[in-house]
Amino acid sequence: MTSFDFIFMLTRNDRTVTDAAVHVATALAAGIRHIGFKDIGLPFEALDDLARRIRGGGAATYLEVVSLDRDSEIRSVKAAVELGVDYLLGGTRVDDVLPLLAGTGIRYYPFPGRIVGHPSRLEGTEGEIVASAVALASREGVAGLDLLAYRSSLDVPALIAAVCRAVPKPVVVAGSVDSPEQVRLIRQAGAAAFTIGTSALDGRFPAAGPTLDLQLQAIETAAA
Repeated sequence: MTSFDFIFMLTRNDRTVTDAAVHVATALAAGIRHIGFKDIGLPFEALDDLARRIRGGGAATYLEVVSLDRDSEIRSVKAAVELGVDYLLGGTRVDDVLPLLAGTGIRYYPFPGRIVGHPSRLEGTEGEIVASAVALASREGVAGLDLLAYRSSLDVPALIAAVCRAVPKPVVVAGSVDSPEQVRLIRQAGAAAFTIGTSALDGRFPAAGPTLDLQLQAIETAAA
């Protein structure tokens, strides 16, 4: 990652979309260089194809884990290793995950705080989430954090800023980002990157039009 990056997620409502391969082509043509998907929504073979397409286009690959139980999360992490993604976002079971990632070169950004439901929600007070972030960031093998800030009921800019101040590692803000104002606030709060999936695929980000190429162009402009 550089100073502030946009990660395009091939997802809607925390699931990889069935036509993700088409959107990869559009994103690469638009110059997007950070592209990700979730561990659910498509079979492994299709995810492998996505990863190959993304890498072939010169972009970094991201897999975000949204599994709710331990066994599913471990399966997802093993899939990430087999896929050879560059970044593993999300998940909560750090003690189980770190040994699986040892020696792979995959950069791991787990979720701080208490994650519930699907689509995932972030629960807890600001203090609890910051304490979780500090504990996670102190672990060797944790490269950064994946913060579901807009999936919480808290003061979101204050939460992002508090987490970014408390940890020395990069913070990605993920989930429910759909406006230039949010992007501006995320950047001002000190985050290193943000993800957008649903709002771009649904044509909801303020742009010259609803088509994905125009959506991505508007998001890139907001992040510049």
